[in-house]
Amino acid sequence: MIDRAKLAVKLSGLAALVAICSGTPSNAQMPAMAAPQGQPGVPFSGAVADPDNQAVLDALKAMGLRPYHTLDPVAARQQPTFADGVTAVLRQQGRPTTPPPGTTESDISVAGAAGNLHALAIRPTGVAGPLPIILYFHGGGWVLADSKVYAGGARGLAREAKAIVISVDYRRAPEAPFPAQHSDALASYRWLLQNAARLGGDPSRIAFAGESAGGNLSVATAIAARDAGLPLPRHILSVYPIAGNDLNTPSYQDTANGPTLNRALMAWFFRYVPRTPADLADPRINLVGANLAGLPPVTIVAAQIDPLRSEGMLLADRLRSAGVQVEHREWAGTTHEFFGADAVISDAAQAQRWAGERLRAAFGGPMQPMPPMSPMPPMPVAPTVPMNPGERG
Repeated sequence: MIDRAKLAVKLSGLAALVAICSGTPSNAQMPAMAAPQGQPGVPFSGAVADPDNQAVLDALKAMGLRPYHTLDPVAARQQPTFADGVTAVLRQQGRPTTPPPGTTESDISVAGAAGNLHALAIRPTGVAGPLPIILYFHGGGWVLADSKVYAGGARGLAREAKAIVISVDYRRAPEAPFPAQHSDALASYRWLLQNAARLGGDPSRIAFAGESAGGNLSVATAIAARDAGLPLPRHILSVYPIAGNDLNTPSYQDTANGPTLNRALMAWFFRYVPRTPADLADPRINLVGANLAGLPPVTIVAAQIDPLRSEGMLLADRLRSAGVQVEHREWAGTTHEFFGADAVISDAAQAQRWAGERLRAAFGGPMQPMPPMSPMPPMPVAPTVPMNPGERG
């Protein structure tokens, strides 16, 4: 049962933080750089980005990247992206900036909840069909970015999993507030079930994947498919997902001023995405409070320098408590957004290979049937998540 008094206090505090970060005018003077600490009294984790990851951060800094929470969404969408930083590093290294070999791509239209949506279809080369299909959801806090910005991770999965990837441009907030993004994700899955064969894919071998906000959508869409009686995907790949609404977890404290995602930016997203602050308690956003029973196996990719790190670990714990098979792996020295940067970050290439192996194995097994509904399992008390130095190799 939900403790409504505690929930009200939590949402009140979250609303206050959102108000603090509620959009300094885009022409305002830039604030001084924050000290490298999470919050008063809580020391910064001290985690240092690997040199190849740091090179992308340095390239973005040279492009004049501004704090997102000082901009409105229209201006924020004009900012250089992590993918732009990757391109800049490739230029510095004298390397091609075109997509690597191994895939081809085309623009297609898929059905959303309120009309057609653009999607990027990415196909591996040199593989005979019909192929498995990955329904992919990009990141950007449900406000920023699109399938082109996040194409690096999608291409990597197409190559490594030997699968067609359909990366959907769902509607973004604030023009289309929550739950438009989640409704579009489910509608695109319904469309894919009907059109997979026409795309050269196998409708019995579908997986969901996504990064950040898209990592949330990959799990939430599987829950929605279960509740709607649709066939479940073979597998869920959730890369550093938004899985909760608590901006005071251990990783939000030690990475409050993170270089690619930070507490102020998440509060900014939580200002523009919901219709009201109460939406942030909806289990589609707050996955750690959702009924996770009966989901297919889940793979979670985590970055060490990421305020979402703790809730990703908590999501893995909640999935295990619900009887779901989970593999969770964290890469030391990486930041939020690293996954699609395999062209310049070695850990990204390794993470893509690992994710691809997990997906290939899932595609080789039988289709997951619709499971019988079971009661919501009791929620364990959220554990204190210690700093985890992650793993390599």
